Amino acid sequence: MIELAWKDRDLLRDADVVNHIETVVEKLDRGELRVATPPPSPDGEWGVNDWVKKAVIMYFPIRQMHTYEVGPLEFHDKMKLKHGYAQLGVRVVPHAIARYGAFLARGVILMPSYVNIGAYVDSDTMVDTWATVGSCAQIGKGVHLSGGVGIGGVLEPVQAAPVIIEDGCFIGSRAIVVEGVRVGREAVLGANVVLTASTRIIDVTGPEPQEMRGVVPPRSVVIPGTVPKRFAAGEYGVPCALIIGRRKESTDKKTSLNDALREHSVAV
Repeated sequence: MIELAWKDRDLLRDADVVNHIETVVEKLDRGELRVATPPPSPDGEWGVNDWVKKAVIMYFPIRQMHTYEVGPLEFHDKMKLKHGYAQLGVRVVPHAIARYGAFLARGVILMPSYVNIGAYVDSDTMVDTWATVGSCAQIGKGVHLSGGVGIGGVLEPVQAAPVIIEDGCFIGSRAIVVEGVRVGREAVLGANVVLTASTRIIDVTGPEPQEMRGVVPPRSVVIPGTVPKRFAAGEYGVPCALIIGRRKESTDKKTSLNDALREHSVAV
């Protein structure tokens, strides 16, 4: 039904189609559907559910603008805000906002921050002050998104993968992760690391640099860096990300995180 409506938008006038779209967003809100499906094994590939993203996109034109008030605050939007946090077991500090259609698992803490429709935030994750979780982003269990972190959203093109932050990651202050980059489980991004689909991620821990794009391997410790690039006006440094170490597997997550931050002098 969603695929039919995507090809023929006149079907958005059909009450049955509207009901299907609203049901998809309701299931997203409850965590019963996800924009991206985790792999069956830790080293597998995530799957993107294009049809779910299509439903989110088509949810906007079937909604009407509405003005509503929360105390002295006024909003004018098509989307409802998420509610019922006590029953969900989620702590929400003023002025944190999550849109309806975003899933927040038990134990999530939202400091003053923003979580957009279609996002999935798993249990015991901290979304710290002024961090943003964009539409359809997938955040794992026990993740810490530090102050001012920007996790990009993606709706179109529909085949594009969302940003994925896997279980146990630590994302340092003012770090930015966008354009479908996947950060592997228990990785550490230092402050101000910027990762886009085209950012060069260079592992400098061995005798020769190893370069990759779009994926940070599990347990990597990453800091911002630069690489030289020649332009018509001369040679300049352009941003990259440097993998400078690994979190230890022999210790628990908290201890290995503290060790990694101290050992590599990572700014967070």
